[in-house]
Formats: sequence, structure tokens, C-alpha cells
Amino acid sequence: MPWTYRQATREWQAFLEDAKAAIGTPTDHSTFTAVEGVLRAFRNRLTPQQAIDFAQILPAVLRALFVADWRLDAQPLPAGTRVDWTTEAKSLRPHHNLAPDGCVAGTALALRQSVHRADLERVLRHLPAFATEFWSVPSVDTTSLGPRIV
Repeated sequence: MPWTYRQATREWQAFLEDAKAAIGTPTDHSTFTAVEGVLRAFRNRLTPQQAIDFAQILPAVLRALFVADWRLDAQPLPAGTRVDWTTEAKSLRPHHNLAPDGCVAGTALALRQSVHRADLERVLRHLPAFATEFWSVPSVDTTSLGPRIV
């Protein structure tokens, strides 16, 4: 049985804790909405195959959140900028969304603390060029980041 299925709850709780700290959201609920918005903003710019390729490196619960409520017939959006991605992430459930402007970078940091760097770099090489920028964490040395639940 793959580790991510056996330890799904531990991995999710660790990710959520890291995301809450990195994004600066006050509760698990607000963190969940911010992360879901960021994941959708990324997914909305990929083809189904590209999204599935990316999903394969995610921990089990994060993978499920990434593909939840997905319309496969939707055309990918233009790459956009971090401002576009942030605006889109914040538009999910706008009356309950407390995501700050740094939600994309915060989610990226938490994701990098949850996946193996080599796996992320491998999949990003095969995705559109914007993907590397999307999952970048400005001013953080990401070479030492990786899963803390192993």
C-alpha cells in the first residue's frame, strides 16, 4: 500500500498546519478555502492530462482536493500572473474566503513542504512555463524543503 494512502490523515494535517502558517489564515476552515482556491486557479490553466500529471505527485487528500468539482470540458485559461491567480483564488466562496494576497505563495510553500522536490521539479518541467512561477516561493530557499511526514 502506498505511504500516502496509509498516512493520508497525518499528511493532510501536516499540510494544513504548514499552509495555515504560510498563508496566515486564522482557522483550518479558512485555510482550506484559500488552498482550494489556489489549487483551482492552477488547475484551471491546465489540460486534463497536465492536471492529472501534476496530481500524481500530491499527497492523497491534497490530490483529491485538486481534482474535486472539476469540469473536464472547460478550456484552460490563459497563464496569467500571480495577481490573476490570487484574484481567482480569493473569488472562491467570496463571502467566506479570508485568503490574503499571499495565498498563492503560502500554498506553494506548504506544497513544497509536502512533496519531494525532485518529483515536483520533474512534473513542472513537463507543464506550461507559468507552472514553475506559480509554485515558486519568492525569497525562500526551497532546496531543503520536502515532506516532513515520511
